[in-house]
Formats: sequence, structure tokens, C-alpha cells
Amino acid sequence: MWWILLVLLYGLLKGGREIVKKKSLEKNTVIEVLIIYTALSFLFVLPSAPKAWGVDPVTMLFIAFKSLIIFAAWILSFKAIKQMPVSLYGIIDLSRVLFATLLGVAILKEKMSILQIAGLVLVCVGLVMCERRKNLKEEKVSARVVIYTLLSCLFNAISGVMDKILTKNVTSTQLQFWYMLFLVIYYIIFIVVTKEKVKIVSALKNYWIWILAIMFVIGDKALFIANRMPDSRVTVMTLIKQSCCIVTILAGKFIFKEKNIGYKLICACIIIAGIVVAVL
Repeated sequence: MWWILLVLLYGLLKGGREIVKKKSLEKNTVIEVLIIYTALSFLFVLPSAPKAWGVDPVTMLFIAFKSLIIFAAWILSFKAIKQMPVSLYGIIDLSRVLFATLLGVAILKEKMSILQIAGLVLVCVGLVMCERRKNLKEEKVSARVVIYTLLSCLFNAISGVMDKILTKNVTSTQLQFWYMLFLVIYYIIFIVVTKEKVKIVSALKNYWIWILAIMFVIGDKALFIANRMPDSRVTVMTLIKQSCCIVTILAGKFIFKEKNIGYKLICACIIIAGIVVAVL
């Protein structure tokens, strides 16, 4: 199924984005990276503006709400990834699979097969093993940072369910354009209200931010197209997205030289096994 490949592409790009986020934050602040990354992403989708018109007011309000949720999720996730190992963040971020599954069943009335339930159980086992208090202490991660990550997961899960609902009424091009425009507006309002100083020139020279924007636009386009396909299901898509954890764990080992990689790989393998079982 094409939607499975598109969601897999999104998951791998998402894992890559976590690495690039970490690198970009070495040179600029969270807000600097967020505002420039968002603005660049919007510029990349700006040529599609002529095809973005024709969205009704009610749907536009829902897109604005989705953007607000992602606005909050991104601030939380960037603050979290700046303060914890990227490999650990990548696995804790998998908690969104629990939120998205519950929302998919409760709101979209999706039914789970025995294999999908078994896959979810394996994913949960991997998450519980990874999030043991002992390991968090070893990584010196505060409870506040973990809460940031979990809240980000919840907001992203809500956004994922909204994608499935919204793409019934709008095209992937319309959703991506207006969603990105609202995000830019929210960040501008945030900067004006908080009077946050943004070193625009410095951020534009940070090539990691450019890479981040390109990966984001391609990944989201793939995800929105997959959501528009009738056979795609939020519960299964959420599990496939978790392929991102392999990318972040390997990056933690070879790029950031982080600890406990072997244990994290075992957790990730259990999670990936759950994903494979779920899509059989």
C-alpha cells in the first residue's frame, strides 16, 4: 500500500529531523530556530498558494486550531530535545503512539485487529522498559523535561487525528499551506508579545535550520497525502511513524556519542517488532 510507504518516509524523516534539531540548537536559541525554520518552510510551500484557496471558514478555523496545537508542541519538544540525549528523546517521543491509538479508536471509531492489539502491546512494553526511572536517572533527565516531551506527544497525537478529519475536506496542498501560514503568524505574535530577541542573520547562516525546513516540508507532504488515502488508518499510521526511533538511537551512538545505546536498541527493537506485527 502506498500510504504505508509514505508514512514510513515521514517516520524516517522525522527521526532525521530530531538529529538536525539537536545540531541547530548548538548555534541558536529555541525560538530563533523555530521562527526561522517555520518561515523557511512556509516559503518553500508558498508557490502552491494559487491551489490553496477554496477552504470554507469552519475548516479554516480547525486548521488554525491544529496549527496552535503544533505551535505549542514544537516549543515543548525543542526545549526538551535541547536538554536530553537525542536517543532517549526519540524513544520517549514514542509515547504518542498510545495517545494517538486511544484518540483513533475513541474519535474516529477505528477498530483494531488482534495483530494490531498485539503490536500495540509490544510497543507499550518497549516504552515501559525505556522509561524506567533508573535509566532516566542515569541520563540525568529532569521530570520537567520528560513532561515537556509527553505533552508534545499528546498535542502531536491530537494533530494527527485532526489531519485525518481535515483531509476529507481539503487537499494536502491546502492543508499544508494554511497550516504553515498560521504557524508563522503564531510565532510572530509570540515574539511581539514576549519581546524575544531573534538573531535573524545568525539563524539564516545556520545551515542545519535550512535542512530542517526541507525535511519538514517533504515529510509533512507525504503524511498529508497518506491521510487523504481512504485505506489509511490513524492507529496503524501512528505505529509506522515510530520507525523514527531507530534513526535517533543510531544518531545518539555515532553522532552524539551517548550512553546506554545497547539497552535503548533492545527497547527500540521491541517497539519496531510491534510495528511490524501491527501492519501485517
